[in-house]
Amino acid sequence: MDRRGFLKSGFGALSLAVLGRGASAAGTEMEAGSSADLGPVIRDCALRAGSAVGGRTAAFFIDDAIWFLRDISRGRPKSLFDHPFLGGLKEAHDRWGLKVQLNLFYRTDFFYGMDEFTLADMTDAYKGEWKANADWIKLGMHSLQEFPDYPFVNSSYDDVRKVSEMIFGEVARFADSGMCAKAVVPHWGPVSRDGCRALADLGMKVVWCSNGPRYAYTGNASTLPYGHSFRIEQSRKPETALFWRGGGNAAISSSICAYNHLPTEETEKTAGTYLSVYDRDTRLHYKKFCVGPCLNLFACDAIVPIFEKVRGREFICFADHEQYFFKDYFAYQPDYMKKVHVSAKWLHDDGRRFVFVEDTVD
Repeated sequence: MDRRGFLKSGFGALSLAVLGRGASAAGTEMEAGSSADLGPVIRDCALRAGSAVGGRTAAFFIDDAIWFLRDISRGRPKSLFDHPFLGGLKEAHDRWGLKVQLNLFYRTDFFYGMDEFTLADMTDAYKGEWKANADWIKLGMHSLQEFPDYPFVNSSYDDVRKVSEMIFGEVARFADSGMCAKAVVPHWGPVSRDGCRALADLGMKVVWCSNGPRYAYTGNASTLPYGHSFRIEQSRKPETALFWRGGGNAAISSSICAYNHLPTEETEKTAGTYLSVYDRDTRLHYKKFCVGPCLNLFACDAIVPIFEKVRGREFICFADHEQYFFKDYFAYQPDYMKKVHVSAKWLHDDGRRFVFVEDTVD
């Protein structure tokens, strides 16, 4: 299956790809020429328990967000929530208490054409309305734009700091600085050690992490898909390596990892709990954010069974991506907001209250 087919078909088609190719064979390809497990990159660390929240909670974030802001700024609706994207999220908040972190690109990508929109173009006409809803919306740093993949894998301190300051500076201008999220879901995942230090210096608290054995990249470009070998080789950092994500699709199974990567045993301790791994070097917490589904990967009727499997966890986080909401996106999902509502209702009816991911760490 190619990348476009995966995006359009989601997880159901992905499982067919596993049967057709064989996950173990793909894993062997990735490790070809690699040495044994390189071991953990984060070493001076401790497992810490967050004390700010307790009981049964849930969190939700949406990655790749920018188009809804473009539409609002250009269309100037009477209210932010007259836009159906934010309006649908507000309905879930009003009915079931949903809170959401929207992880922002700074600008739209040339992949979709020359009609560029940046956060600097976003009107500040709704500043009061943003502030009035700051209790359930946060705006996070995701990346400069959608492409290339793995934007922060070998990034410098200055580059991560600049992108973050560009995004958060505009959020403070058009919304409120208090809405800037302190939990970071980096685009495609990996961030260099220098990049993590920049995030800490900007006041970030917790960063998503990948997990599993780390393998050396030997220069065999065939072990990575879609030109990702160039991403690992350009300005390569000592901590950059490979890991096997699993799942059967080449776009996500054979993957690159950087500093924000933990052994599986340590990561699983943080999954669905208020535990995190605190790294003394970068002064950041790292944890597995989601035990719930990434909604765009699943059919609506598959979502509740996934939540049922993790009902025993004290903290359930789930995710989505913005572009699947929009009709002009090639992989548009007409039941996008229905899936959000099904999730919010199930978690509410399960006796959970919504929090932000950053609330789970001290």
